[in-house]
Amino acid sequence: MVTQGEAQRHESGLHLDDFTLAKVPVRKPSASDRWLKYLGVPAAALILICFLLMPTPAGLTLCGQKALAVFAMALVLWVTEPVPNYVASLLLMVMLVTMGVWEEKKVLGVLGMDVIWLNVTAFILSSVLVKTNLAKRLALQIAVKFGRRALPALLAFLALQLVLAALVPATAARSVMTLPIIMIVAAVYGSTVKNPNNFGKNLALLNLQGINIFSSGYLTGSTCNIMAAAFIFDMTSHKVYYSEWLLGAFPVVLCAMLLSCYLGPRFLFRLTPAQEQPSVPGGIDALTGELRKMGPVTRAEWHGAMIFGLVLLLWVTDKYHKALFGFEISPVMAALIGCVIALSPRIGLLKWNEADIPWHLLIFSAGAYAGGLALTESGAAQWLVDSVFEIFAIKPGINFWALYSIIIAVSMFSHIVFTSKTIRTIILIPMIIAIANRLGFNPVALALPAAFTLSWVVTLPISGKPNVLFYGTNQYSIGDNLVSGLAVCAIGTALFILAGLTLYRAIGIVPY
Repeated sequence: MVTQGEAQRHESGLHLDDFTLAKVPVRKPSASDRWLKYLGVPAAALILICFLLMPTPAGLTLCGQKALAVFAMALVLWVTEPVPNYVASLLLMVMLVTMGVWEEKKVLGVLGMDVIWLNVTAFILSSVLVKTNLAKRLALQIAVKFGRRALPALLAFLALQLVLAALVPATAARSVMTLPIIMIVAAVYGSTVKNPNNFGKNLALLNLQGINIFSSGYLTGSTCNIMAAAFIFDMTSHKVYYSEWLLGAFPVVLCAMLLSCYLGPRFLFRLTPAQEQPSVPGGIDALTGELRKMGPVTRAEWHGAMIFGLVLLLWVTDKYHKALFGFEISPVMAALIGCVIALSPRIGLLKWNEADIPWHLLIFSAGAYAGGLALTESGAAQWLVDSVFEIFAIKPGINFWALYSIIIAVSMFSHIVFTSKTIRTIILIPMIIAIANRLGFNPVALALPAAFTLSWVVTLPISGKPNVLFYGTNQYSIGDNLVSGLAVCAIGTALFILAGLTLYRAIGIVPY
């Protein structure tokens, strides 16, 4: 429950002061958090030393071994948080260079990657939605219609992400569109950046999962889906149709998200009775009054909607740019165009100091991506995948369903190591097809279900672009992210195996 002062402020206008991400909020640690902080540094040092001193395994280079050591150390620091995550990322970047794992120019050049710039532009565009009160209006409408109880509110956002995944193929775009709305609805239930509660935790994590996992339900939901389908066609001559992908992936995705919506509030992050209803005085009636007070849509709101609409239009029409303009506009450039308009004198809506850009979060992201890319370039990531398949003794004579289950599990959880869906697709799909051919199985029966898992990047803040954005809300910790992500991925793995034994047999993806 929010304090009386906060409640009065929300009642008077639902101000968005608590949405500020640029300042690093101080989170009150729990007893378990305090123990993790005490153990974090010695555990990270021990893992680093063990990795460095062990004999270099066959097939792994010394450079790859160092990359694994540094990344494992940083991962422990990120999860236990004895130091701020951006400090751990800076330490990782320093060690990559000083230990000769990756070149200095490449490490420092990560800040120039498109994913970092996309995050910068995302926060600027998000600030437009907040300043114009467009986010507040949308949040109030959702809260008034569905927000009388926590579960309907969560389900409303689940439905929103399901629809957006079919219409907007960019996960970062969907994050930018919905993040301010999510934060305001969380505040309605008493969860702010400074004082988060379990409702805000469930709401943020459920939307993060919805944005990523619903992307796997549609062939056009993510670039990695299209890339996987192209690999399957090129290597097997089997064309994956939109309808085939939808029928195979969507039922599993929907079941997993509904289970996650139930699992989080009831078991992982239990809601108290107070958190199951709005904490604004007067409940939904007060929010209805706030919505009426806003009156008709203002000129500033229309202006903000037009800027955002232009960016969104460029995002969803990317395949037609060449024909229309003679050149392509990437998602980052489309977002930059929107930022130029939003920040320009007279025609814009923002001043630079009004843009809520959490630079500490971008530094954390840069270190994380540097570590992930170093794993890939040093060959350590490929060695890990090969080792997993070798551990499970994948040899001629293995049972098809045993191999199917191993491949689903490896594909599902490989995002913990690979920070790029594109890299995972490039490595895993051709490898799975090659393994299937070598063992005499239908490659499509193994590669296509594995492709359905590629967008399930929900375990760590470094796993995807939306993850970085949502982690910056301070609604949950890295440990919370890890627990919920592992749980939903375990559910997804079980559902895909069950679908293989039932649905995929019926529609012909796998043999009887």
